[in-house]
Formats: sequence, C-alpha cells, structure tokens
Amino acid sequence: MKKILIPIDFSENAINAINYALALFKDEFCKFYILHAYQEDIYLSNVPITREIIKEVIRTVGKDSQLQLKNTLKQIKKLSQNSKHIFKIISANNILVDEADRVVEEKNIDLIVMGTRGKTNNKKLTFGSHTLQVLKYVKCPVLVIPESFTYKEPDHILFATDYSIPYQQRELELLGEIASDNNSIVDLLYISEGNHLSLRQESNQSFIKENLRNTKVHFKITKDKNISNEIYRYIKDYETDLLVMINRRHSFLENILFQDNVDKIGLSVNIPFLALQNMRRN
Repeated sequence: MKKILIPIDFSENAINAINYALALFKDEFCKFYILHAYQEDIYLSNVPITREIIKEVIRTVGKDSQLQLKNTLKQIKKLSQNSKHIFKIISANNILVDEADRVVEEKNIDLIVMGTRGKTNNKKLTFGSHTLQVLKYVKCPVLVIPESFTYKEPDHILFATDYSIPYQQRELELLGEIASDNNSIVDLLYISEGNHLSLRQESNQSFIKENLRNTKVHFKITKDKNISNEIYRYIKDYETDLLVMINRRHSFLENILFQDNVDKIGLSVNIPFLALQNMRRN
C-alpha cells in the first residue's frame, strides 16, 4: 500500500492538491495522511501572547486544528468514495518541515503531495516558504501542485536529468508506477553543450532504462546553456503534463531551491512538479 503525506493549511490550494492526489492514485491502494502543523498559528493571534495564557491559546488552536481536519476529511469522503483509499489525520503542535520529516520517517512515507503556496504566501512567488522548506530538507519525493491546476492524466512526463549520479531505485519505481498506471510517455531530457555521455552517465542511463522498463521512455539530448529556458520550451512545445527533476547536492534544482531570495527562483512551473531525492532511505 502506498503511503502519501499531504500537509495542508485548509487553503483552496491545499484542497486542490488533495484532489489531484486522489485522482492520480485512483487505481492504487493508498493510505493518505492529512497533516496540519499549527505551531505558527499560535503566534498569529491578534491577542498578545503571555505566559499566563499560552497554554490556553495552544489548547484552543489545537482544538480548532482537529475540528478543521475532521471537516476536511468529511469533504474529501464526499468527493471521493474510493474503497482503495483510507485516511488518517494528524494535528501537531510543530513547525511543518519538522513534523513532515518526523512523519516521513515514522510512517515510511512514499510521497509528499502539497500545493505550491499556502494561504499567506505572495502570489508572485513560484513556491511558498513552507513548500520550499519541505523540498529542501525532507528526505522524500515531493509532488507540488500549482494553484488552481485542474487534474488531467499525465500523458506526457518530462524528466530533466544529467545522468551524473546513481539514482535511487525506490524513487524511480515511484515514477515508473505513475507512468505505467497512466500509460504515460516519459521523455528523459539531457540539457548539455555536448552530444555525448560519459561511461558513468551511460551506466546511470542504463539503470533508468532497467527501472522504467515497463514505461514508454524516450532519451533526448538538447543544447542550451540556460537550463530553465530549455525546460520551459520543452514543456510548451511538447504539451508536458508533469515535470520531474532530481534534488541532490550541487544539482540545478538544488541551486534554485537554495537561492537567498525565493522571489528570484529561476524555475517557474505551471504544471505539477515531482522532485525526487537521491538520498537513500529505508
């Protein structure tokens, strides 16, 4: 059974991410963990927080979190009556990135699904602060759903990679399952100024072939010094439904995620974006 964690803040964007996940995995047995980490909400109150009232504020915010989670679960079950899906709710007095990391380890989560932004984030930003933190620090694949994106089956998947490091089999299996379940075509795009792969790159490419053997895979090389521009062009020209990249040390994706100013991120995605990890997990 696939285990999927969905952090929410009860915004429309978060609910949209839930709906996308339910549709994407409609044919799989899944356990969905719906998480609300409310520690930050405690200090957003208009009432000044003092030592005398802090316990009462925590209790009130926690109670409200539980109530909203239960109402959200009712809403989900009205929209989807899939017998293959079961749901658990988690309300935690913690910051999101730490709680997500804890749940991933404790529950052996296969995938995190979340919206690009929460209800308080600047709409000019590609990713909100919570989404960025999860992408950066939690050792789990993350599927990010753009605001107001309407679900459609991922017929065409773009996997942008440079084949420079070995891949984790568990991560590739996730991509393979998504692709095979939806009869998707996967284009592996290597953006480089050269036309040839090194022996190491060829070995890593062969590993992908083996792990995606039940998937329609095309291997392509294109020349462009600006990786972002080439990804945008490819998405537009080939009507791509899902972008996949590897989050690893010194990668293009890591360079984007760790920029000082998140509003200067060089990758603006308007389709679902799956960030795989190359860090080994149990």
